[in-house]
Amino acid sequence: MRIISGKFKGRILKSFKAPHIRPTTDRVKETIFNVLTGYVDGASVLDLFAGTGNLSIEAISRGATQVVSVENHKKSIQIIKSNMQHFKISNEEIKIVSKDVLSFLKKAPEQVFNVILIDPPFTEKMAHEVMEALVNTSIFDDNSLIMIESSSQERIDDSYGPLKLQSRKNFGDKWVSFFSL
Repeated sequence: MRIISGKFKGRILKSFKAPHIRPTTDRVKETIFNVLTGYVDGASVLDLFAGTGNLSIEAISRGATQVVSVENHKKSIQIIKSNMQHFKISNEEIKIVSKDVLSFLKKAPEQVFNVILIDPPFTEKMAHEVMEALVNTSIFDDNSLIMIESSSQERIDDSYGPLKLQSRKNFGDKWVSFFSL
């Protein structure tokens, strides 16, 4: 895995193999951030199921001012911290929240995020459940864009409450969907 664009362009991320980790490929990540152009620079970003920090660090590289990375797997958190050290990213730029995503969403902060990145483990088939939990928070507004990766075999609706599907890209075994108000 590498950073595709921005101040860390071309630099390699540390990773590890585990059943809950399915890194976002460069091709998919490039597509995601092409859609997010205009949203990330100067943005506050929420990265749910942060994994190795791949999407969090890409967002910082592209000019996000702050990323909140939510992850509950201890090894993943170690890798995120290691990648932050490797890239000299401060705890103010990427704040790691060691918590289950659904628990985090139930007690979500009062902060509104410009971009919300969601990449749940495909083995759990929980994209629909996460979107249902997200819609019951106040962490997004009219200016927010939400991206969720999901298995092509799992349920992902075209709307969740006020959130409406803006676009969906097919990558064979996965969908990348973008929602906004």
